[in-house]
Amino acid sequence: MKQVSQNSPKELVDLYRRALQKDLSLDKLENKISKKIDKMRISQRVESKEEQERVNKIKHRLPKAIRYGALILPVVFIIVGLFLLGNAITPIAQYYVSSLPDLSYHQLKAPIPKEEILDVTPLVMAQTESDSTVLGSSSQTATGPVILDTELDYTNLTNWFKDERSDVLRRIQNNTLYVLDIPELEIENARVQIGGINLDKSLISYPGTAFPGELGSPVIFGHSVLRQFYNPSEKNPRRYNSIFSYIMTLEKGDVIYLTQDEAKYKYVVTDKTDVKPEDTYILAQQYDSRKLKLVTCIPEGTYLRRGVVTAMLVNN
Repeated sequence: MKQVSQNSPKELVDLYRRALQKDLSLDKLENKISKKIDKMRISQRVESKEEQERVNKIKHRLPKAIRYGALILPVVFIIVGLFLLGNAITPIAQYYVSSLPDLSYHQLKAPIPKEEILDVTPLVMAQTESDSTVLGSSSQTATGPVILDTELDYTNLTNWFKDERSDVLRRIQNNTLYVLDIPELEIENARVQIGGINLDKSLISYPGTAFPGELGSPVIFGHSVLRQFYNPSEKNPRRYNSIFSYIMTLEKGDVIYLTQDEAKYKYVVTDKTDVKPEDTYILAQQYDSRKLKLVTCIPEGTYLRRGVVTAMLVNN
């Protein structure tokens, strides 16, 4: 087909030359040219048809899986892409649509800056002996932006803090363990380690905060991922990677149990809020009440904010 189309101008010129040499009339010349063009078109159609037949034969020789796969695969890839995109967007949308309206905002209730409030309630930031050593040397440390060349691992609790408190977690790890249960979320016998950094091995209670049942409040950190990967079962070796994914769905009145040395303490959810990652005042201890704070990253699967669930100790 290509050869005919390329040679046709030359053939037409030759045809004109022969017509002039033979003194043919214009009508006869046009008649011959029309016939020649018709032959060329017919030839092109024949070749086009033959080429189409060859393509069809090749297609029919291919297995059906390949033939239909070429049509189905793009659709499958689009569906998978939309599914993955939806998984990433859904927790953020759920947070702003359903969780966010339920959170309390203490700054709206007390618009006066915290530093101007005179409060006689004992309020102490969680601190240990190692804390004072670290904080004492902080003034000698140069401050400024830190450039990270790797993605932060948020199963390492030290990456949750941007101040000296991360050093406290590295230096202090109490061998004391106690157990957390949240029946509403099917969390049973979840180990709580006092100090340490590995949130993929257990929940971590920040050192210097209260023990279960004591005045003040244990502050327990746990990891969260996309809710569809939530699996708190004790048989799941990676249960602690997703164990706090649903704590922000807890409602007032839901029950949380802490068990230490065979003593079981019952806490009832009273409040939940969200704070900025740098708001370490959530570690503060109020020694006129017995509370519990559970902390995780929100929206689930992201590290934009910190979700805090507060519960009050009640009689069993």
